[in-house]
Amino acid sequence: MSKAARERSARERLAADRKRQAARQKQRRLLAIVLGSVVAVAVIVVGTVLVVDHQRKQGRAEVHQGATAPLTRQDDGSIVMAQPGVEKPVLEIFEDFQCPVCKQFEDATGETVLELAQQGKVKVVYRPFHLFGQQKDPIRINSLRAAEAALCVPADKWISYHKTLFRFQPAEGAKGFSPDDLVKWGKDIGITDANFEKCVRDEEKKPQVDAMTNYALQERGVQGTPSVFLDGREMDSTQFMNPAALRAVVDAAAASGK
Repeated sequence: MSKAARERSARERLAADRKRQAARQKQRRLLAIVLGSVVAVAVIVVGTVLVVDHQRKQGRAEVHQGATAPLTRQDDGSIVMAQPGVEKPVLEIFEDFQCPVCKQFEDATGETVLELAQQGKVKVVYRPFHLFGQQKDPIRINSLRAAEAALCVPADKWISYHKTLFRFQPAEGAKGFSPDDLVKWGKDIGITDANFEKCVRDEEKKPQVDAMTNYALQERGVQGTPSVFLDGREMDSTQFMNPAALRAVVDAAAASGK
């Protein structure tokens, strides 16, 4: 091999070595960026979880802002929300405050339900009950305590407390709805009746919750929550989980009833 050829070969090997070294350095930089991104995301996720947990523990219930139709508590424990003289159509909502899908329903369509009642287009009947009676704690006790506390709430505070229970709904399998929190949230929204705290802590409404649960499961054949009925007919979730669809169905029922 000539001297020129050897020099050319040496230059080519050196260039190849430099190219490989540059590629390794690029890989290390990319790996550092990826790892840094993963760590950053992990920090954000952990921080978010901690903030949400702190809010749940330290959170203050808020009074609902906005007009609503008049609310009345019925003898069976249900809450009726309707303008005077509005008897049909009737929208019945069977719910459990520990139910994640009930929270989704409240988040997606709760305001639409309030608006329809306030506009005099429908009579709403809230029927909370204890669906998770056969589950293990803490799901079982969370469900029961929330239902009992909801029945202790005066009718005029129902919407605020109803929203609060879904806002602070414990994650499935997590402890929550402690008596201290349930009492505190009631005071936050303006419940001043001294009997409210006793009602919550002594579980005074358990017999009524049991009766409402029996009514839902045995008499009405409710299989899960949320279950929504319009004039006695069970609605499909595609109708009541969508605000526009719910409004359309209620408007159609109101029109056919005239």
